[in-house]
Amino acid sequence: MEDPNRPVTGYPAPNAHPPNGYSLNPPPSGAAYPYAAPPPPNAYYNYQNNPYYPQGYQYDADSVRRATCLRRIFAFVIGLVVIFGTITFIVWLVLRPQLPEFRVDSFSMSNFSLGNNSLVSFTSQVRLTARNPNKKMALAYDHIDAVIFYKSDSLSQTTMPPFSQDTKNETSLTANFAAAGSFVDKSVVDGINGERGKNGNVNFNLRMLSRVRFESKAWRTRRRFLKVFCGDLFVGIPANGRSGALTGGAKQCRVGI
Repeated sequence: MEDPNRPVTGYPAPNAHPPNGYSLNPPPSGAAYPYAAPPPPNAYYNYQNNPYYPQGYQYDADSVRRATCLRRIFAFVIGLVVIFGTITFIVWLVLRPQLPEFRVDSFSMSNFSLGNNSLVSFTSQVRLTARNPNKKMALAYDHIDAVIFYKSDSLSQTTMPPFSQDTKNETSLTANFAAAGSFVDKSVVDGINGERGKNGNVNFNLRMLSRVRFESKAWRTRRRFLKVFCGDLFVGIPANGRSGALTGGAKQCRVGI
């Protein structure tokens, strides 16, 4: 007959030693450390035994302080940029700055001559109107350069005096040009002679470049370059050398910054 006190095969004996020296039964509350092995050191603060740090790692307090300082400076700079951008956006919403408007009122050209030697001579006067559409901002212009083009070839250029505009103001401008035997490409000669031979009108372009600043009582922007392009200015140039004028009436210009 089988002994009932004999242990069942496949299960550990009651007095079998647990692996690694640990007891299978938890110690009572408040008891001292019951295990054979000593408690492990604090691996989080012990850099030499911490598996997350490489061998030989040395804690550098100065590097940590420098990194913290750099992060604070970076956050401070970002905060300044955000604040300045927000203030600028609010001011823009309040003032609503608009680009000025330019219009060519008249374009006269006299003593025009263009020989086979690719030399061009003429005197010209262009009258324009500059309008400030802003209700709360004045405009100040300086370093105004104007150039007469035939297609993309420059024929003559001049400098205009600086001026200022109050809000909702219109200013009349005059640009005087002169060319005395200026050399041009043969393509310019052929193009002008071809247009004059059709109907006597020649298509010129006027370009202006100026520095402009928007001003109000409590706000002033930095100076920006203002670009004005007045295209398709058809000027009638008689073959006998008499003065020619702008055909088709006044012409609105394109303005950009």
